[in-house]
Amino acid sequence: MRPDEAWSLEPLLRAAPDGYLVRNADQLERLTPLAPCIGDFCLNVANPLSAAWLLERWGLERLTASYDLALDQLLALVAGCPPGALEITLHQHMPLFHMEHCLFCAFLSDGHDHTDCGRPCEHHSVLLRDRSGVEHPLRADLGCRNTLFNGTAQTAAEAIPQLLRAGVRHFRLELLQESGADAVRRLDLYRQVLAGQISGREVWQREQLESRLGVTRGTLLRRS
Repeated sequence: MRPDEAWSLEPLLRAAPDGYLVRNADQLERLTPLAPCIGDFCLNVANPLSAAWLLERWGLERLTASYDLALDQLLALVAGCPPGALEITLHQHMPLFHMEHCLFCAFLSDGHDHTDCGRPCEHHSVLLRDRSGVEHPLRADLGCRNTLFNGTAQTAAEAIPQLLRAGVRHFRLELLQESGADAVRRLDLYRQVLAGQISGREVWQREQLESRLGVTRGTLLRRS
């Protein structure tokens, strides 16, 4: 958030929710006094020292672990944090890049900014096709910035047994464009993995997902 973007929090404040998912320093200052808060992955918690500071200084309920950690690093972070302090994202379309230039305004409108573009982002879907033919969905946020998400979702389902043994009990699925039926099916699959009824490998093979925890394939491999 830039200094002139405090207005973007006003809809959240008016909604008076039971809690917030906070993503930056401005949100920590404004939202933590109002309701229970969870720190999101972009606070980049990668070691027990940063986790302890955020938990104690801001009174967060828990933190989402950084996406930059290999599995052994993530398990070390879990071991160095209080029980229940971490939330692990098991399923997501990884953000590929984030930019202030709005492609919706540039290509689907004759306007120049949010004051005259007609908000095409609210009525149209935009997919960017890469050279291999994969289509990546584009989304605009409240500040008209654009985020491109990987068109293929990735899963850390294979790491669930190790995470459970390490004491992790808070998990998240990030759904981007699934239908209601797809959302229900995927929730049920992860429930089955958590209950030990099916393997994590079965999830990514059945759903045609990338088996990956974080930003690289190497995060599922233990380093020598």
